[in-house]
Amino acid sequence: MKVQFIGATHEVTGSCTLLEVNGRYYLVDCGMEQGEDIFQNVPLPVPANAIEAVFLTHAHIDHSGMLPKLCKDGFRGQIYATESTCNLCRIMLMDSAHIQESEAQWRTRKAERAGEPAVEPVYDTNDAAAALRLLRPCQYNAAVQAAEGIIIRMTDIGHLLGSAAIEMWLTEGQQTRKIVFSGDVGNTNQPLLRDPQPVAETEYLVIESTYGDRLHPKKRGDAVGELASCIQRALDRGGNLVIPAFAVGRTQEMLYAIREIKQRGLVKGHDRFPVYVDSPLAVEATGIFLQCDPTDFDEETQAILKQGVNPIWFDGLKLAVSSDESKLINTDPQPKVILSASGMCEAGRIRHHLKHNLWRKESIILFVGYQAEGSLGWKLENGAKSVKLFGEDIAVNAEIAMLHGTSGHADKAGLLAWLAGFREKPKMVFVNHGDDSSCEAFCGTLKSMGYHADAPYSGTEYDLITGKLTTYTEGVKIDRAAVFRGTQRAKRIYEDMVAAAEALLALVKTRRGNTNKDNAKLTGQIVNLIEKWKK
Repeated sequence: MKVQFIGATHEVTGSCTLLEVNGRYYLVDCGMEQGEDIFQNVPLPVPANAIEAVFLTHAHIDHSGMLPKLCKDGFRGQIYATESTCNLCRIMLMDSAHIQESEAQWRTRKAERAGEPAVEPVYDTNDAAAALRLLRPCQYNAAVQAAEGIIIRMTDIGHLLGSAAIEMWLTEGQQTRKIVFSGDVGNTNQPLLRDPQPVAETEYLVIESTYGDRLHPKKRGDAVGELASCIQRALDRGGNLVIPAFAVGRTQEMLYAIREIKQRGLVKGHDRFPVYVDSPLAVEATGIFLQCDPTDFDEETQAILKQGVNPIWFDGLKLAVSSDESKLINTDPQPKVILSASGMCEAGRIRHHLKHNLWRKESIILFVGYQAEGSLGWKLENGAKSVKLFGEDIAVNAEIAMLHGTSGHADKAGLLAWLAGFREKPKMVFVNHGDDSSCEAFCGTLKSMGYHADAPYSGTEYDLITGKLTTYTEGVKIDRAAVFRGTQRAKRIYEDMVAAAEALLALVKTRRGNTNKDNAKLTGQIVNLIEKWKK
């Protein structure tokens, strides 16, 4: 009976842990790495078809995003997750598959011009569909016999709709051990979601440490007031409030807050100000939030629902799904609030809205989530005076603001408060899902409080029967200067290229009535460009 740590060790993304019970293998999470890698991960030591089941803590891509690849490689077991997590995975994994296909198509065209072989996507929509067929919904707080010698129970951890800490009772012969995987521990007093629910006991605990070395500066009440103030300033100036927001989770929390702002009349003189959600994935996710079991929400949201009020819908809310609907947002001169993905501004429609608003001193760009170092959002947060979008230098004249008190992760105090819910200290605590400094700091905090704790690197393995280390590994850092993050860069460049083509088409449509000579000249330039890149 062993646990081996594969991903999100001394890093935040790519969560994946391998369990061996009765000679069979299981995964807890199967996430995709996002952003810049710091440490090398060991590959899975067994083939995908040897994995009996996957236990999924929540739907975020850094926890679920490699499930289609696992299926592509031969996995045929079941994927256990809460019902809401299953529903969110149905849209998120398909969206991820479309991105993988688009990137591969773009890279293939580039490779063919260089006489190189075609690039295969990491996975495609068929692989994603295969993963979705394996989903096995579970109810919160219900014990499930998942396999021989494995009983699981999922407890609401308050990070995302459907997110769970997973309790596992593992039995080999006459020996039973309990291990709990925290997943991502949610922040308290957040809109829509319940606070993280306690777990009574365990021998072994695997806990995240995203913010294990710091405290969040503000509470939600402050965040609602800050958001109202930003809306007020932008609309008073005649500008727009542009909010880069993750499509699933953060967008819905912002809608909840804006509904409250409108209901309380916190923005003066703009009673019916329009709010646009410009992200197809966010629109789909909002639909899932509206259709989920009401008991998945916190008491405040349930009370709102009982009054017949939709907690994330209000007058003036407009949803943009098609690219044409998206373009119309920036042709409308009325001051407005725009919510769009991606949250770090690395891709997606948010880049169009930045292009149209960054240069305007009347507008405000409001960040409501974590910005990874090196991302466009991080550059704007850190005072960039000019950025390049769609091949064009854009001056940063807009006000750049950060909304505090909206993190979906518990801070150091929140993690310790959740830990305090155990009746007795776990026999061993494994700290993961945090960058190197956060992981080490939180592990050190636990040791100072009398916990037996370790922050294992990828490849480290423990025997849960004996409680002893069986394989020790040290962290192997990737040479950051030599690493080219091709996937993220390709995604951004491809989407910029599509946007440029759409802008060209829009320009052509404005040429009706111009002189034949000018139109013929433009036509010739377009044809020459097409012929050049066909080669």
